[in-house]
Amino acid sequence: MMQRPATWSNVLQHRATMSSNIKVQRICQHCGEEFTAKTTVTKYCGDNCAKRAYKVRKRAEKLQASNSETHTLKIQPIRELKEKDFLTISEACQVLSISRWTIWRAVKRDELKAGKIGRRILIKRSDLEEMFD
Repeated sequence: MMQRPATWSNVLQHRATMSSNIKVQRICQHCGEEFTAKTTVTKYCGDNCAKRAYKVRKRAEKLQASNSETHTLKIQPIRELKEKDFLTISEACQVLSISRWTIWRAVKRDELKAGKIGRRILIKRSDLEEMFD
């Protein structure tokens, strides 16, 4: 069984010896002001700076998530086009990032093979890749 301190002053004295009286000069990571910290891990000069830094951190996380989602949506059509074996003129333009007239000129000069099915003109993906080999 544990012994109890005899008086209230002994309790307070016992607690005082357990706590640390460290005072460290730090610079607030949010506002840049110098302050005296009571622990070695304190980053902010006060509660307001801690809350503001938290808001900035959360806003940055939201922006990063939004940007990555936008990037994924942006490249998705190109990924789908890369999986197709036959492309229309406009799809070939998207894949190569060139104009329709450039594709048409290549087709007319027989630099690029194209086939016509109904009203659609299709280009074989392998022919596009061969053009640059």
